[in-house]
Amino acid sequence: MDSEVKVVLLTGGSSGIGAATAHLLAKAGMKVYAGSRRGSIDYAEDGVQAVVLDINDQAGTAALVEDIIKREGRLDAVVCCAGNGIYGPLEGTSDAEVRYQFETNFFGSVKTVQACLPYFRAAGAGRIITVTSVMAILPLPFQSLYAAAKSALLFYTEGLQMELKGSGIQCCSVLPGDVATGFTAARRFTEGSKSESSPYKEMMQRNLEKIEKDELSGMKPEVIGKAILKQLRRKKMRIRVIPRIDYGLVGLLVRLLPAKWRMALVNFLYT
Repeated sequence: MDSEVKVVLLTGGSSGIGAATAHLLAKAGMKVYAGSRRGSIDYAEDGVQAVVLDINDQAGTAALVEDIIKREGRLDAVVCCAGNGIYGPLEGTSDAEVRYQFETNFFGSVKTVQACLPYFRAAGAGRIITVTSVMAILPLPFQSLYAAAKSALLFYTEGLQMELKGSGIQCCSVLPGDVATGFTAARRFTEGSKSESSPYKEMMQRNLEKIEKDELSGMKPEVIGKAILKQLRRKKMRIRVIPRIDYGLVGLLVRLLPAKWRMALVNFLYT
């Protein structure tokens, strides 16, 4: 396989970051299979093929990868954009709610990558990009499960890159900050967060107003799509990418500040 990326499998492709990225990759000349549960995409582009994909269905994901390779004769990259969010205090969160948050954000992406790896290894090349979050390195209150799932995916990606040394396969994790998408409206709430007698009620109200304002005024999803495209065009992808300079500075502060100071700053801003 040559090093040029021509055929891409993308998850979470129906809307938001996934749809924007599929559009940009297709404009750059790539054939994109944009997978989602509904099998459609918000806006189409020549070179984008919307396909039905439930990333929690391991057999179905493997079958789709096999079908793409039969059609195209190759698969050069997989971009894992699928994700969801759940909001609420950790106290009283049910086991089912924890599993819901991890199922798509972590396990679904792992299953997708695992479906692609045998082909990439046989070809001696392949690109793996996971879309995680700045919250993977700086969690926010009441979104701790989302942060934990994205952190798990970030370190899965980085650990995988070490294990794939010498294989020709490259890994990259892209960490968006606030992005204006349908994610805000689609957010689920834990049962504990809905209780009128919750000791966290007032704190959650202030927190939710802040994070929703930040999300709705956030960057366009195309910013993340351009960052993904840039990595796919590079001869050597970066292992960790934080788009936009302000969020890059957040990443720098996370590395430099003691944990106690970081948590105090987040508490001041979000509680």
